[in-house]
Amino acid sequence: MYGWEMLSFNIHDGFLEAIVRGNRSGLLTAADYNNLCQCETLDDIKMHLTATEYGPYLQNEPSPLHTTTIVEKCTLKLVDDYKHMLCQATEPLSTFLQYITYGHMIDNVVLIVTGTLHERDVNELLEKCHPLGMFDSIASLAVAQNMRELYRLVLVDTPLAPYFSECITSEDLDDMNVEIMRNTLYKAYLEDFYKFCQKLGGATAEIMCDLLSFEADRRAVNITINSIGTELTRDDRRKLYSNFGLLYPYGHEELAVCEDVDQVRGAMEKYPPYQSIFSRISYGESQMLDKAFYEEEVRRLCLSFEQQFHYAVFFAYIRLREQEIRNLMWISECVAQNQKNRVHDSVVFIF
Repeated sequence: MYGWEMLSFNIHDGFLEAIVRGNRSGLLTAADYNNLCQCETLDDIKMHLTATEYGPYLQNEPSPLHTTTIVEKCTLKLVDDYKHMLCQATEPLSTFLQYITYGHMIDNVVLIVTGTLHERDVNELLEKCHPLGMFDSIASLAVAQNMRELYRLVLVDTPLAPYFSECITSEDLDDMNVEIMRNTLYKAYLEDFYKFCQKLGGATAEIMCDLLSFEADRRAVNITINSIGTELTRDDRRKLYSNFGLLYPYGHEELAVCEDVDQVRGAMEKYPPYQSIFSRISYGESQMLDKAFYEEEVRRLCLSFEQQFHYAVFFAYIRLREQEIRNLMWISECVAQNQKNRVHDSVVFIF
């Protein structure tokens, strides 16, 4: 359903929407994945990828190749596409594009803090950070000893500051508190992004709110499953769920009291969109849940391209590229470790 945006959308954002729809046609197809799954070595994978949009990024890489090199170069393609869109964008699209990177910023902050707790070298940690989530003062995170120091030293100057202020509940940083910090930051980020999309209105609000609701529900399920058997109380678990989505609020009440995966399944099967996900998974196969959620996410992201005059296509394109890179990493790892019989286990076809 279109609002009035179809009258004025193309004045500022028509060019970039055309760019992102063009980029989408460069995503790997099912035929590409079938060919990649037949590869015997990483050099074969490189040879196939040189005929795709990843070609310029991989063509000068010497043998022997490593999986990390392939993933790094493919990620560079994603970052270049993102930066090209960001430098061409005007408000409010530029703010929308920045919101997309906040999730990676949160992951990078958690990576640095966790690595510092285990006395890892800061430069080594910075190399592992996702390039979309980098910010100027990220290296300074390594000197922080508690939550308040983290907030005071660095995060007050970053976009994460308003989210981070909600996390200063614990003085000490340990592995459990860092995970709680990650999920609290994500909750605040998703709620803020959701409100921003609602403010934009029109088709953007309609499609993005659906995509973000799915993300919030998936995180609620993952938090529940990962916290089973830990010291996290039901109230603490409930606090980590986002205050929107299809499961909010009654589904959250049920998830908060679940004590095993079968109870999670029982709670989720009351919601038709998620019933179809859990129906594909046999009892005791919770490890396949991630793939089922990724497949549903890809289906929804592809559907967002069916409408015009909205910003969700930018979000969808970045997410589909990230899924493509996960696919390439899995295929490359299976080939490198001579586990070709498992190559189809985690590949999510996009088209």
